[in-house]
Amino acid sequence: MGGILIYNNRLELSKKMTPLLAAEGMHLLIAQNNEELKEKLQDRSLTLLLLDIELADKGWDKGIQMIGQLRKDTNIPLIVISGQTAETAKIMALEAGADDYVTEDCNPLVLLARIKSQLRRYYQLAGIAQKKTESVFRVGNLIINDDQRTVDVEGRNVRLTPIEYRILRLLVQQQGKVLSNSEIYEKIWNMQYLGTDNTIAVHIRHIREKIEDNPRNPKYLKVVWGTGYTVSYA
Repeated sequence: MGGILIYNNRLELSKKMTPLLAAEGMHLLIAQNNEELKEKLQDRSLTLLLLDIELADKGWDKGIQMIGQLRKDTNIPLIVISGQTAETAKIMALEAGADDYVTEDCNPLVLLARIKSQLRRYYQLAGIAQKKTESVFRVGNLIINDDQRTVDVEGRNVRLTPIEYRILRLLVQQQGKVLSNSEIYEKIWNMQYLGTDNTIAVHIRHIREKIEDNPRNPKYLKVVWGTGYTVSYA
């Protein structure tokens, strides 16, 4: 299924995850510094990055900045694992481009499930897991080309993270229909929605900032208060 890269292995995740990943046919790569990270990101078998944002002597805020830098170079799924439990850290990580965020006390089996969920979606986007019957979706001047995995709005290309792309594509495919937080979460993450965080709201806000001329008065991605989100054109 490909390679999983762990960066800044302060939490010694490799000891916990290596046997679990091996049982799923995945191999583990470890990068301890920036040079190793840049080198291993060139590995074409790499399919997911686990990032510990607690950088030595720099703090987690520098780790957040690193996510933004990484997103300029790669679109593979990126899961943050951190000892930082503050809601602010999670929100900032998601806004910077992370696809998921788990704390270091997370059960390794839960982390494995999240990895597998991200990879299933990643392979689907790449056209590996299933053959698509339709590849271009349009709402007004918002165009999604699913074969090329591109998004164009008003003639400009918009760069989305894998999770942002999947959320937008889901809403565009069901344009005009209002989807609740739980419906979006369960379809995108393939896990039960517990309603305990604002993960969906963070991603929706980030998508709006990228596709809307005026995020406060959106033409495409709209909220239906108390119900959910919808994509339409007006």
